[in-house]
Amino acid sequence: MAPKLEATDLVLQYPSGDRPVIDGESVAIAPGRVTALVGPNGSGKSTLLRGLADQLPPRAGQVLLDGRAVHRLGDRELARELGLLEQEPSAPDGLTVERLAYHGRYPHRGRFDPVGDDDVRAVERALSLAGVDDLRDRPLGDLSGGQRRLAWLAMALAQDPDVLLLDEPTTFLDLRHQLAVMDAIERRRDEAGTTVVLVLHDIEQAARYADAMVVLSDGAVHAHGDPESVLTPAMLAEVFGVEATVEPGPHGPQVVPLGPDGGG
Repeated sequence: MAPKLEATDLVLQYPSGDRPVIDGESVAIAPGRVTALVGPNGSGKSTLLRGLADQLPPRAGQVLLDGRAVHRLGDRELARELGLLEQEPSAPDGLTVERLAYHGRYPHRGRFDPVGDDDVRAVERALSLAGVDDLRDRPLGDLSGGQRRLAWLAMALAQDPDVLLLDEPTTFLDLRHQLAVMDAIERRRDEAGTTVVLVLHDIEQAARYADAMVVLSDGAVHAHGDPESVLTPAMLAEVFGVEATVEPGPHGPQVVPLGPDGGG
């Protein structure tokens, strides 16, 4: 199948930067799969995600969504097809979980259009999928960090995009909430065929839940493929500076760190 989302010869640089973070890289994201962006801190994962979402205009190259350049799509049209959940979104603490989820429906309605049946169904599905249905009337300011992250995920799911981009959705969450987030992502892929791209720090989490992995190192794509082919002792030593063994497991490759690699 043709890639749902792809970047070609992409150059991404922040206005205050003195050199590109991503410099001429290409990556194709397969449709209906979960793709994890992994790599050390500062490797360009979040920058690449922002470039894919058209939040950071490229200096060169382009991002295509179903063959169309994303920068040529209007904001509302792009939001109907592609959703981005950044690391630290913000909203008034008094906003309830349900009202936050309804904010995800803005691309599907005119500014003054009333809430319709499609909106209600989408929000109900999103609240259920994210596991926050029982929190719908709670204000965001009363939630724990994990509950708040799930509420934001519900908003992104209510947006009902074909492509969902998530920046470190499990970082700083306890294990229970990490599993809840990843379970919701898996179910969304399985039930709606959504293409998901997410930044993850946990290599084993990526191996367990992702269909494909893109390994970034110093702003370059070091490897791209299924977890079994990408996760090798050589890659872990070269990219992460870690000596480790990799063994097949019931939920994907299992990485056993032995210590810092002494070769570099």
